[in-house]
Amino acid sequence: MTKFADLHIHTYYSDGTSSPQEVVDEAVKCGLSTISITDHDTIEAVESAQAAAHAFDLEVIAGIELSSEMEGKDIHVLGYFFNDVGSSLLEELSKIQQVRIARIKEMIVKLKGEGIGDIDFDEVLNLTKSKSVGRPHLATVLLQKGHVSSMAEAFTRYLGEDCSTYVGKFKQTTPEAIKLIKNSGGLAVLAHPVVTNRDELIPSFVAAGLDGIEVYYPRHSPTTVKYYEGLAQKHKLLMTGGSDAHGQARLPIDPSGGQAKKDTFIGKTRIPHELVEKMKDRLIENRTPGVR
Repeated sequence: MTKFADLHIHTYYSDGTSSPQEVVDEAVKCGLSTISITDHDTIEAVESAQAAAHAFDLEVIAGIELSSEMEGKDIHVLGYFFNDVGSSLLEELSKIQQVRIARIKEMIVKLKGEGIGDIDFDEVLNLTKSKSVGRPHLATVLLQKGHVSSMAEAFTRYLGEDCSTYVGKFKQTTPEAIKLIKNSGGLAVLAHPVVTNRDELIPSFVAAGLDGIEVYYPRHSPTTVKYYEGLAQKHKLLMTGGSDAHGQARLPIDPSGGQAKKDTFIGKTRIPHELVEKMKDRLIENRTPGVR
């Protein structure tokens, strides 16, 4: 029987709405053999998901989606298979989360300057089970209070990069994000490249230690998939993929508030398990000096 994996899933520990248990249950229902929880800048859901998966024939790979910035562009890096979740990783994630908190607080202050003074930070933070709070949570509150008519409008009017109330993210470069993942014994993969739209930077990421690229993604057309398959082969990168499922959340697909992730669900984009095996082979190569 052919086995499949979905390696890009979010929980309510970042900007999704599902618990780790609900993610596991849905993955089993979809017939997946392997998943990865890749919450933004936090790994708090991983252990719970792995514990929940013990009751099923389901592998849960430790994962994360790290924020980074290059040349003013928000770039996300997926990390997989940590074998050393030590103090350096946890300390760095704590720093990132503190910056996330300060960022949202500053945006709330700026919104007050625009006449929106009824938003309290705690009600935004309460939308996530961790401290990995972000613009989607603030956008949700704006929508709930009637200041905007949609999540997309929240980004185009207030939270997008070109808006007066926008505040920049944690100043971590993409090579630094890659290094953080690699130093923790993991694999570093460029997330949704069609959304990032900075393919010219990929060679520099490869030089920094990038292991793979998310070739299979809900917004990737067959032509786009073929293009990134070729790019992965050219740079000897692993090919990964996943649904980027957020449960019932309705989030903008990019920082400017473009197309919403309305129809993305666990298992919508799935990859053959042989690609997971290739990831495991690369791990052995990375951890064995002189191999490869």
